[in-house]
Amino acid sequence: MTSAPTLTAAGTANVRRIRPEDAARMRALRLEMLADSPLAFLETVAEAAARPHAEYAARIAAVSRGSGSAQFVADPGGRFVGHAGGVAAPDEPGLTIVYAVYLTPAWRGSGLLDALVDQVAAWSRACGRPELMMEVVVGNDRAYRAYQRLGFVDTGVRVPHPRIPTLKELQMRRAA
Repeated sequence: MTSAPTLTAAGTANVRRIRPEDAARMRALRLEMLADSPLAFLETVAEAAARPHAEYAARIAAVSRGSGSAQFVADPGGRFVGHAGGVAAPDEPGLTIVYAVYLTPAWRGSGLLDALVDQVAAWSRACGRPELMMEVVVGNDRAYRAYQRLGFVDTGVRVPHPRIPTLKELQMRRAA
């Protein structure tokens, strides 16, 4: 599943499924993601940095193929500037959980968010899962508005943040 390059005000980037040879560039983006938005992701910069490269490369190889989990990146050449992942929901056969959505600050508002989520949605549909769900930290209004613009609807469900129980996450859904 590849897409045509996305032309944005920030430049041109190809949004595509991650490949095994992307491990080092994805690791660099992951560390940036964690430093920029520590509440949005489920590990710390220190935890990610401590993971051996071989383990990280194996994880990237695993999500580069198959229907259980996939990651997509925005690649303008050089450093990756965006990421979105999808994983089959264990208890809902028709649902893909969207996770780890991120854009480098300079590329926010560029249209790449749409392209990344579109790739997750196309993959989800191809795998027979017609619905997407994501969780957003309550109070992250910028992300909430961006996901609403992409058609996600707040379900009213609130769950504890997996790492910081005093925070809540809200669930949003839309068709894939």
